[in-house]
Amino acid sequence: MLEPTSPKDISERIHMLEEESFSEQIIASEHLECARQLAIASGDVIKKYFCTALKIEGKADHTPVTVADREAEQAMREIVTETFPEHGFIGEELGEMRSEAEFVWVVDPIDGTKSFISGNFDFGTVIALLHKGQPILGVINQPILDHLVIGNNSRCTFNDEVIRMRDCPNLREAVLLATDLLNVGEFQPEKGFRELTSKVKFSRTWGNCYGYTLLSRGLADIFVDPIMSPWDLLGLIPIIRGAGGVITDYQGNDPVNGKSIVASNSELHDEVIRILNR
Repeated sequence: MLEPTSPKDISERIHMLEEESFSEQIIASEHLECARQLAIASGDVIKKYFCTALKIEGKADHTPVTVADREAEQAMREIVTETFPEHGFIGEELGEMRSEAEFVWVVDPIDGTKSFISGNFDFGTVIALLHKGQPILGVINQPILDHLVIGNNSRCTFNDEVIRMRDCPNLREAVLLATDLLNVGEFQPEKGFRELTSKVKFSRTWGNCYGYTLLSRGLADIFVDPIMSPWDLLGLIPIIRGAGGVITDYQGNDPVNGKSIVASNSELHDEVIRILNR
């Protein structure tokens, strides 16, 4: 049986970053402690509901939502409000408050709700801290597997260990991930994506935020997400950059204000973008 994540475990992992020089980034120990509390609180809710008989509701965009999504987000919202009353908060389920603040927390309580309600493990909580609109801290927490990834744009850790994306100079050796291999054409040019999948070693749907955990650990090489929301993508940026990767939108632009993500190592990224947009 998997041992539950303890507050001490998560605290130690996040506080590893406190010794890092953040240069122009303004990350204080209090921000890292808040991130720790958010990961613990959301994880406690998720573990309580995982593989139980949940009532599943449909949202306006036809995606599912459960009480676990809402309770996890509410728990995180309360922590931010109590800890940093001047900070903003944006969540997928409960909306936003003080979104124009200097510091804003952006969360997706369960990224991959379809996997969550199916008892699959490729889901997690995504947390971002923005400073003046720029993501300076990112967290992916998979509480069932006890997998925690933390990035600050210059460094990335997985369960205490510093991680980097692997070297992979050739597409024919690359592993490509996407949450859904069938729906790319609904949002982006399908021809380029099909060409890309034909050139890589193999492609798999080890998706949602957990796919970016695999990418940052050097277990895969490319992730293509044709459509995303801010709470989906902002926390991924400091993680991929911290792991030495490149992350842009589908056309190769700054991902911060984008609606899609392409992430890979620096050796492959330009070629991937060219193929996708042929």
